[in-house]
Amino acid sequence: MKPILNIAAYKFLPLADLRSLRTRLQTLCRTANLKGTILLSPEGINLFVAGATDGIEQLMTELRSWPGLEDLAPRRSATADQPFRRMLVRLKKEIIAFGVPGIDPARRTSPKLSATELKRWLDEGRPVTLLDTRNDYEVKLGTFANALTIGIDHFREFPRAVARLPPELKEQPIVMFCTGGIRCEKAGPFMEREGFKSVFQLDGGILKYFEECGGEHYEGECFVFDQRVGVDPGLQETGSSQCFACQTPLSEADQQHEHYVPGRSCSYCFKTPAQHMAANIAHRHEQIRRLVAPLPGSEPYDHYRPVTVPGRCDGQRLADTLCDVFSHVPAEVWQQRLAQGRVLDGAGQPVLGSQVVRAGERYQHKVPAVIEPNVNMQIELLHEDEAVIVLNKPAPLPMHAGGRFYRNTLQHVLETIYYPQKPRPSHRLDANTTGVVVVARTRHFAGQIQAQFARAEVEKVYLVRVTGHPASDEFICDAPISSDAGKLGSRTVDPDSGLPARTGFLVQQRIADGTALLEARPLTGRTNQIRIHLAHLGFPVCGDPAYLTGSRLGESQTLDVDAPPLCLHAWRIGFRHPLTQKTVTFTATPPTWATLPT
Repeated sequence: MKPILNIAAYKFLPLADLRSLRTRLQTLCRTANLKGTILLSPEGINLFVAGATDGIEQLMTELRSWPGLEDLAPRRSATADQPFRRMLVRLKKEIIAFGVPGIDPARRTSPKLSATELKRWLDEGRPVTLLDTRNDYEVKLGTFANALTIGIDHFREFPRAVARLPPELKEQPIVMFCTGGIRCEKAGPFMEREGFKSVFQLDGGILKYFEECGGEHYEGECFVFDQRVGVDPGLQETGSSQCFACQTPLSEADQQHEHYVPGRSCSYCFKTPAQHMAANIAHRHEQIRRLVAPLPGSEPYDHYRPVTVPGRCDGQRLADTLCDVFSHVPAEVWQQRLAQGRVLDGAGQPVLGSQVVRAGERYQHKVPAVIEPNVNMQIELLHEDEAVIVLNKPAPLPMHAGGRFYRNTLQHVLETIYYPQKPRPSHRLDANTTGVVVVARTRHFAGQIQAQFARAEVEKVYLVRVTGHPASDEFICDAPISSDAGKLGSRTVDPDSGLPARTGFLVQQRIADGTALLEARPLTGRTNQIRIHLAHLGFPVCGDPAYLTGSRLGESQTLDVDAPPLCLHAWRIGFRHPLTQKTVTFTATPPTWATLPT
């Protein structure tokens, strides 16, 4: 006899005082050195336990002392080794997760068909549909010949799978089966409720069929939920294994595949680096889609702006400090906000304007019921690895929080879908500019990439559509640009004290409507450099709200979603990858205004 006795049993019955029952079972199983899983719920008990025979008998004596379990009769089998790693006694809402209200096997189940009766039906060739209620990964190891499988990954998907079955099956006899019978206890009544008129469940499931009838009419082996993975019709452990990465059952032939690496991958989950990245990007796109429908800033919320007391305001009243730090906001506005309790201390409590402040103290300005303007969230990821994310930014979309935008920003999206990482854009595009953006996934990689931008080692090529036709096909502008910001951050050409700036231009196409499509290569990195240089040369960027002659700069440089676009696109970027130290180049698909017929 083999030294380890395995038992499996379930019963649907009302159970109460579950915490006390769990404590009793935990103590007993620990003392008896049993391992496995026992599930307790208000609807009953489900267990898979293994150990020495005397320990198992102690457990059965305890369970049969509970009202309603006097006749509990588990399936028994023997193994040479302990198939479980630990002992778990868990409390659950259901002993088999189904999620459909009104299905109560303790009161009623579908008629049961014994294993020997099913074999007789199959021997006689009776017209019957064998319905496998198990998950796809279980079916992979084996099932009854000609059985109907339903393509599910979890039993909770069973109701949707039933809805896809051919309507004519409702009039035909169906015998459903699973590993040990428990899933059919719920699946049968559900199918009857859905109008199936002749539903039977295989009593004891596949394992009982193996025990009483062997392997006739069955093809392959049966997946079991322990370290054995699979058992044959003689209830002996097979050579099947299970992939550590994707949990797919693996036959002995699967284990010979070149992509099977124990503990890492198998032929079903192995991906080349390109396939792995494509799968990751598809997942990220789905995350973005869910996050931005509706837009994060479209629902009213309270926003808190931090206020840090500068050294020059040490010892002043809070009201005077706010007027100093935010000089563009009238004093009476701050008085009103203070009176409304909208300025809070570090503990979140309203403070008075008369409070004396100290340098370095932090306060919060509460902005209630914020609703942010709409933006374009059609973010396209181009590349993702351990160090960097490369994406095609749409417009209008601010990259960082500020002004009217806090949640409707690229940074908010990236921090949400990559949490707990805080991705750091290595450079900046204006809200109205589309195109390729390089984002570092950690502070360490950000430092390496940003240093390349600072040393002008990054190749940057933009596409830009301008008003007018330049005289030369190739030209350079090196007009200095002011260091001080004007209205809403705009800059100007400043020949006297401006910062050095240099941009190269190449005409791609002269268009009949009086515009031209150019390539722009900024050789320095000043704010709005391309736009300022082109406006200075008399060829302003089409759609520019700040530098186009006759345009009116409103309360924000960020365009409305429905406004004509700013025709500036970060087309291509090349930099040294921080992991390989090799130069990599990424290109963002141009928008429609730049894709002109030749």
